[in-house]
Amino acid sequence: MKLAILSRNSKLYSTRRLVEAARARGHSVRVLDPLRCYMRIASDGFALHYKGRAIADYDAVIPRIGASVTRYGTAVLRQFELMGSYTPNPSDAILRARDKLRAHQLLAKQGIGLPATVFGDNPDDTADLLSMLGPPPHVIKLNEGTQGAGVMLTEKPSASRAAVEALRGLYANFVVQEFIAEAEGADLRCFVVGDRVVASMRRQAPEGDFRSNLHRGGSAEAVVASDEEKAVAVRAAQVLGLGVAGVDLIRSLRGPLVLEVNSTPGLEGIEAACGHDICVDIMDYVAECVAKIG
Repeated sequence: MKLAILSRNSKLYSTRRLVEAARARGHSVRVLDPLRCYMRIASDGFALHYKGRAIADYDAVIPRIGASVTRYGTAVLRQFELMGSYTPNPSDAILRARDKLRAHQLLAKQGIGLPATVFGDNPDDTADLLSMLGPPPHVIKLNEGTQGAGVMLTEKPSASRAAVEALRGLYANFVVQEFIAEAEGADLRCFVVGDRVVASMRRQAPEGDFRSNLHRGGSAEAVVASDEEKAVAVRAAQVLGLGVAGVDLIRSLRGPLVLEVNSTPGLEGIEAACGHDICVDIMDYVAECVAKIG
């Protein structure tokens, strides 16, 4: 299999591990910086160049596209798709997952459990908007934030209103969610490959914080997800169209609730916590899908 990995840095842990897994299985693999790819789009066909040379005939592309380059990175990935390459995470699926509001709408439509979420634009509606959610604490999230950045907790109605008004003053896109107190600052990251959860870890927020992201100082340990949690994680990834995803769940009194579906989940933390070679699962899944296509 001729494989490309779209990544800005070949030395990143996740990128490097994917390259190692591909070569161990005898695949030809190349890391391509999406920002160095450029395209010709015409009715008579599509073309891609990379650093002055044409590139084509890749059987599969694995995107490791950072949030800061989402727009251009997904355009490059789409070009590969139009040229016949398979990808486990299509460009449109990545765009769906990156937009928290859109992702929540799609997941809720399918009956997947989520924290109650509100969204509005006009400052005159702030009080009624928050009343639709219920009393604080409230969790306020930037619509395209990552790794816990742009997430805040407000514990009084006045604080919620002030935070909403401040973000509107910055023309930021955000959502407001209910706070699930019984989770006690912990969530569950389920790593989905295809139709199964191949690894899962419990992340705990550091003392004094409610964000469990490892980049925010959270700790992690391997955990066995329940059958219900696994089913919810796989279904959430499938609703958004992702073949490889990190699905963040929170354990609530009403069952597992989806916090986020990550289209470019990091591998280092979960591989260290679980001692499982996730890259092998990804490579086998991609190779199987390419073989089915023919």
